[in-house]
Amino acid sequence: MDKQRLTLSVLTLLPLAVACGTETAGGDPAGTGSSSVTAAHATGVHWNVDSLTVDGRTTRSPGGAYLRIDRDGRVSGNLGCNGFGSTATLKDDRVDFGDVRMTEMACGKTPMAFERSLVRVFGRDTFTTAVKGDKLTLTTRAGDRIGLTKEADVPLHGTKWTITSVGVGDAARPVPAGAAAYFVLDQRQGTLSGRLGCNDVSAKAAVRDGHITLGAARTTRMVCDASLMSTERALLGLFDSTVAYVLDHRSIALTSTNGTHVTASADK
Repeated sequence: MDKQRLTLSVLTLLPLAVACGTETAGGDPAGTGSSSVTAAHATGVHWNVDSLTVDGRTTRSPGGAYLRIDRDGRVSGNLGCNGFGSTATLKDDRVDFGDVRMTEMACGKTPMAFERSLVRVFGRDTFTTAVKGDKLTLTTRAGDRIGLTKEADVPLHGTKWTITSVGVGDAARPVPAGAAAYFVLDQRQGTLSGRLGCNDVSAKAAVRDGHITLGAARTTRMVCDASLMSTERALLGLFDSTVAYVLDHRSIALTSTNGTHVTASADK
């Protein structure tokens, strides 16, 4: 069934429903042989949801479900169909989630059933965190478990970064439709290449200690719509300067010493 995106709303809990394709969980409880960590170790990471165990039965994720806990306690993610937001209180190796807010999309039977189960588990109890390698397990006192795997950040170099917003000082605006602005960093050549919204661009680029030192911009000489040219002029403020960058999973934020700031996301 096609997804229909509606507005963000406060969650109404639905009856527990376990998706088809379940299996009986066997062996030791998840987390056995793992080392307990403080819950803070789970923050700032994109965790893909692999499985959900309720009342001893394990359901594999239909894909797309993930969890992220920011260091300020804000929570975001996807439940299998709908995006959601919440808050988290962390203490020692335990985490409590606040009220869940979620979008209201309709998906197929399997992701919707998995989503209903996952929502109910999030609201049930305090979770204990346990880690083993890149695996995180959240376990309630009743023994229900959410199994997750860390998804690494995309690489800085070689990724096509599509620019989503640009600004100077306190002002920022989305890149206009049709701009197709992007950049790619080539580590071996020590260059940045891409498009500014109208013209192609290239420059020398040296990356070190969270900063990119960009040389003078070399561009083509086309003239485009006024909105595209305005975006291009703002982006040119990144060049011939040192730019601080923050890489966060599939997004990046750039801030130049002259106050130009840009956000971009990795192409899928």
